[in-house]
Amino acid sequence: MTQVNEDDLQAYVDGVLAVARRTDVEAYLAERPDEAERLRAYRAQDAALRTLFDPVLAEPIPPTMTERPARPRWRTYALAASLLVVGAGAGWIVRGIVSPLAPAAPSFARAAAIAHAVYAPEVRHPVEVGADQEDHLVKWLSKRVGTELRVPKLGPLGFDLVGGRLLSGPQGPVAQFMYQDPKGQRLTLYISAQKGDGRGDTAFRFSQEDRVSVFYWIDHNYGYALSGEFRRDALLAVANAVYKQLNP
Repeated sequence: MTQVNEDDLQAYVDGVLAVARRTDVEAYLAERPDEAERLRAYRAQDAALRTLFDPVLAEPIPPTMTERPARPRWRTYALAASLLVVGAGAGWIVRGIVSPLAPAAPSFARAAAIAHAVYAPEVRHPVEVGADQEDHLVKWLSKRVGTELRVPKLGPLGFDLVGGRLLSGPQGPVAQFMYQDPKGQRLTLYISAQKGDGRGDTAFRFSQEDRVSVFYWIDHNYGYALSGEFRRDALLAVANAVYKQLNP
């Protein structure tokens, strides 16, 4: 068997590996369960991303992006010249109105939904550290995320802690805690640093990403997002319980 390299593995995941080479890769993976699990996780992430974003490809292109009114050539030159003159000053004006560190809440909610879609269906490895090691899990994730984390108790609402994992986010490490009800339905709580002015925006906001519902809020430079495939009112009840426990 010809030696299998990373290019072969990535092509296998993407479905573009030559048929003659697939046999070698599959034999390689059969002897290496850790590598097989890594590639399976890549495929799950790819599937989740496609589920969330493929519908965008079918959206019509806005007319404003395809139609441009005629403009006299002299106006184009004048506009270019004016931009050169006022560009720097405008930059400082905008800097005073819109903070470059303001959290992008919709992106934060989407990241939480994607993380939920990737890991909630997992059977063998839904979390890195199980609920039986909750103390270790909380201390580890608190250190990595940079704040003292607390794990809400959702037993009265029918959800038990499964465990948690460390994720990578746009603004640094992210903690994800996972819960499950007796039917096997899962919720995930996503916690990430959100650079801002520190005053917080504790109002709940709602986002729907394909089948995943998300309630999220920002509180003192940290963002919280509760995700699950539940009705909005059902998820809101859990989000309220989570918020009250995190802010006694």
